[in-house]
Amino acid sequence: MIRFLNVSLMRGTKPLLEGVDLTLNPGDKIGLIGANGAGKSSLFGMLRGELHPDQGEIDFPAKWRMAYVAQETPPLERAALDYAIDGDVHLRKLEAELARLESEPESTENGIAIGEIYSALADADAYTVQSRGEQLLLGLGFSLSQMQMPIVSFSGGWRMRLNLAQALMCPSDLLLLDEPTNHLDLDAIIWLEDWLKRYAGTLIIISHDRDFLDEIVNVIVHIDERRLKRYSGNYSGFERQRAAQMILAAGALAKQQRQRAHLESFVNRFKAQASKARQAQSRMKALEKMEELAPLRAAAEFSFEFREPLAAPNPLLVMEDVDAGYHILDEHGDKVGDKVIVSGIKFSLQIGQRIGLLGVNGAGKSTLIKTIAGELMPLTGDATLGKGLSIGYFAQHQVEMLRHDESPLWHLSKIAPTVREQELRNFLGGFNFPGNMVTSPIRPFSGGEKARLALALIVWQRPNLLLLDEPTNHLDLETREALTMALAQFEGTLVVVSHDRHLLRATTDQFIIVADGRLQPFDGDLDDYKDWLFQTKLGKGTTVLPAAGKDNKTAFPVAAAVAAPSAPVVDKKDQKEQKRQDAEQRQRTAALRKPIEGKIKRLEEQIAKRNEQKTDVDGKLGEASIYEAANKAKLKTLLADQSFYKKDLAQLEAEWMELQEQLEGLGALA
Repeated sequence: MIRFLNVSLMRGTKPLLEGVDLTLNPGDKIGLIGANGAGKSSLFGMLRGELHPDQGEIDFPAKWRMAYVAQETPPLERAALDYAIDGDVHLRKLEAELARLESEPESTENGIAIGEIYSALADADAYTVQSRGEQLLLGLGFSLSQMQMPIVSFSGGWRMRLNLAQALMCPSDLLLLDEPTNHLDLDAIIWLEDWLKRYAGTLIIISHDRDFLDEIVNVIVHIDERRLKRYSGNYSGFERQRAAQMILAAGALAKQQRQRAHLESFVNRFKAQASKARQAQSRMKALEKMEELAPLRAAAEFSFEFREPLAAPNPLLVMEDVDAGYHILDEHGDKVGDKVIVSGIKFSLQIGQRIGLLGVNGAGKSTLIKTIAGELMPLTGDATLGKGLSIGYFAQHQVEMLRHDESPLWHLSKIAPTVREQELRNFLGGFNFPGNMVTSPIRPFSGGEKARLALALIVWQRPNLLLLDEPTNHLDLETREALTMALAQFEGTLVVVSHDRHLLRATTDQFIIVADGRLQPFDGDLDDYKDWLFQTKLGKGTTVLPAAGKDNKTAFPVAAAVAAPSAPVVDKKDQKEQKRQDAEQRQRTAALRKPIEGKIKRLEEQIAKRNEQKTDVDGKLGEASIYEAANKAKLKTLLADQSFYKKDLAQLEAEWMELQEQLEGLGALA
């Protein structure tokens, strides 16, 4: 277990923790939350041994293996897959030791050492590490070709994914994750959730994604007023418990204030009277001993709202047979071709629509948003804009486009040059840029503060179409909630790409999906999307979308509301026909099952045979005489056989598992 014993921590002159006591149990999945600057990352630093408490101690088993995400990624020429596998430091040490031993002259001691290394490699799952690394990177959004690319070729966000892969590759008893979803798309987050649910060690996560926390954690640790408070349950449970505590604390404070007022009144009235002096004295002592109750304070609420659009054209935009993508340029900047990302787009936006855009990483969501925003021109087809269309566009790189040497006031005055400065200051104050902050360069601002400024600039322009591409990156829980509330009340049209499912549920009422290079309707909710991901991109199964129908190329009226089908009335003829179809389906399923069951039977026979052979080799390697110098050649052959049997068994078992999954899939159809 992890124990904090009377821990205090200062950073500079600022106290972060004071006299903290806390116990966390092995296997707990803990969400660490608190305001920005409360000390969450510093607490991680203490657990890693990079910071030391000013008072008290933190205790957990010395034998525990710890994994965490590195904050820097060196620009190496090393392949992404090899870099991810490097996270298993123990395995890499064994491989290096084996290479060293094999380079030395042959001897009895050397042969024994090599045998021990091979045994240790088997215990470290060395023969499955390649496939495990590939599965990790696929889940985090990398393609097979990207896995062989050098690290130096990836952007900062993709390098952070590689660091996350390293942390997950490392066998650990304690896993520390600081905002792991910041650089992930929704599909990668759903995959990571599933992975973390199955993680057997103790997990501590810092995250501002409430749905992510709700899915994974069973304990919340809240940093508040320099204390650590432990709550059982997920984030939603914490909110309920916290609200109940605040109500109780407010009642206790009111009761104490009434008692204090009564005692003070008695003392003031009777302290000068000799007959009442003793009673007055005792009440004064009671006042002195009365512990001052501090009210439980909620975080200062931050809120804003989008102003009513100045115009409302309908439709706002129409796309006919549009291909969206990029021009391919040669070294001189001349166009040599086109790269089509999404093709055959037939799409219209009506006033008041609220669309969530889904799709796996790299499907083309950002390309589509940029094309709607006018940042990319259609490669083919026509895009017609409504008269009076005003677009508010928040892109993932929007924060990087800000001038870091200029202030929030400067940025706003650039788009509102004729407006009085005081009015601009008042507006920015509503976005938590008070006092001197409004005229200070934004360079030292946090990522969340810069994102808040980018949002303020969009709100000022009173758009009637909002295009938001991952707007919650770097935002804390409080600001995310404020953005969610503002978007829910926005009177214009909204198209949003986000990995924040709470925001998507609260602000959109229909989903469309970019998949297989097409824009298609998605007749389902986020739970349906999660199921679809595991059946297709994150697992094996059909690639048919719930609402794609038989012809995925069919144009669809995006403006149409998705109506729930009414319960059909079935007569006896229909029931008879249904039974006939069911019987035919069972026959087809049985015909499909038979060859798979035959393959499984043959595989089981091969696995049994290989197990016997491996057991025989293991027995011979267990004999002391095999390591004598005279048996060096035989030892080498046995070690090679052992390695071959292990690899072959792993391959056979993987094929067996795949066939079993196919059988289970057919069972679902039966």
